[in-house]
Amino acid sequence: MKYFVYRNQTVEPFLGYNDIYYSGYDDVSLVPNQTDRFIWFYQVPFKINSKQLSDEISTYEDKLKLVVSRIGDKELWIFTLVNLYPCRLVSSDIQVEEAISRFNHMVLTLAQAHHNIRVINFNEFTNRYSDEQLISWKFFFISQMQLNPKLAKDFAIWFEHKKKEFALNRKKCLVLDLDNTLWGGILGEDGAAGIQIGGDYPGKAYTYWQQALLELSKVGVILTVCSKNNEQDVLDVWEKNPFMILRKEHFCAWRINWNDKVFNIEDLAKELNIGLDSMVFVDDSQIEREQIKQMLPMVAVPDFPQKPYELMMFFRQLVNDYFCIYKITEEDSLKTSQYRANAQREMERHRWDDLNTYLESLRIEITLSLIDEYNISRVVQMTQKTNQFNMTSHRLTELDIRQQLSEGWKIYCIRVKDRFGDNGITGAIFITPTHHIDNLLLSCRILGKGIEYAFVSYVLNLLRKEGIEKVTASFSLSAKNMQAMEFYKVFGFRLESKLDNENFYSMTLSKELPIKKFYNIKMK
Repeated sequence: MKYFVYRNQTVEPFLGYNDIYYSGYDDVSLVPNQTDRFIWFYQVPFKINSKQLSDEISTYEDKLKLVVSRIGDKELWIFTLVNLYPCRLVSSDIQVEEAISRFNHMVLTLAQAHHNIRVINFNEFTNRYSDEQLISWKFFFISQMQLNPKLAKDFAIWFEHKKKEFALNRKKCLVLDLDNTLWGGILGEDGAAGIQIGGDYPGKAYTYWQQALLELSKVGVILTVCSKNNEQDVLDVWEKNPFMILRKEHFCAWRINWNDKVFNIEDLAKELNIGLDSMVFVDDSQIEREQIKQMLPMVAVPDFPQKPYELMMFFRQLVNDYFCIYKITEEDSLKTSQYRANAQREMERHRWDDLNTYLESLRIEITLSLIDEYNISRVVQMTQKTNQFNMTSHRLTELDIRQQLSEGWKIYCIRVKDRFGDNGITGAIFITPTHHIDNLLLSCRILGKGIEYAFVSYVLNLLRKEGIEKVTASFSLSAKNMQAMEFYKVFGFRLESKLDNENFYSMTLSKELPIKKFYNIKMK
């Protein structure tokens, strides 16, 4: 079974029936061993007596703690409590609210203390609806279902977003137009002093919008610009307009010209070395949006609000639909500086005729370490997001990786830095107890520098020192990892067999593998 749900009401229409099993109402006695993860989905009962209701809510704390103590390291997703039917007979009586608050605070405390617990803020969903929409008394009395089943479809979409957040899977890049998008007015017509930013409405709305986008960049979303404008005019605005929040240094790349935006977005993707399906395009022009939808269907294109006062609602929609993440890694917080450093590396590369001389000039440092509590979230994120150099495209959760570690897998990751900056943790290799390389992946940010060969050579040399004579590996072809297809062959692995899109390789560790001297590689 995939999920086992603890509940005190009927919730099947919302969580589904495929590979999902449910406890009895208010029953925590069963802890099935064969489940992948558990869900706690209790709701505040419909009761008028506030003392009885608050006492019942208080019992949930002990029941939940009992579940936590019995499930071991398996994941537990906990929905916070929401009172769908608040009804005070005495307005000063807040004991029910206090009981709910205590429970929800306890849940957050549990999540901080246990790596396997994830908290789902149920208010995010219920706040979208009125009391009349949330409850169907007909279905409650017929089937003990508190939440209106008419909301099941909306809930399924929202819950799917929550799952992506837990997997640390989101879009990477926001592509922004400028005129009437990042500020009000048209720069070429209104001039640098005439555009609407700062001051009263509508400029104030664009100020809030830019401030929100700046915060988004701080949690790892890449900001870029694609605008039909004179580049020097925009550079002047970024430098001189005192009300501008987002300036040149906040954008990883831009295409400010009169070219077709389809080509500009493709060019941005190439420069940043990311997939088009990692990008979200924001533009006030419906014509431009429709063209991108037609010509680049992989790019997400949300509808832009018609009025500036709607921008903050639009921002929340962007976050919820594309960019929300359960927690950020160190690499997320450094993303803008890392991509800007990559651009500097590319400029430097053109100064050298010889690749090895260029690589030596970078002073590349590779630090190898086994996976631990400090880097596991980043490794999970890489399995979810890395496509181009990903040998098997296995998408893993933190639970999956912890299970592998408990079975004796060795999982190494690498941190790469050079004279331009720190790329953070950008590679990982998964080795089973039978010395099979189940997966090997590297972030696109460090490709093209031979780091993958130095990384794998170092790991294979470690295995050889441990007395291991032979390793095997597999490669599964996907729509995006074709460039890695020949890696194992070039490296020295021999193709043993094929099955559909999967190749199986082996290699004898008969001698130590050479590593070019300009890679400063070490084990942490």
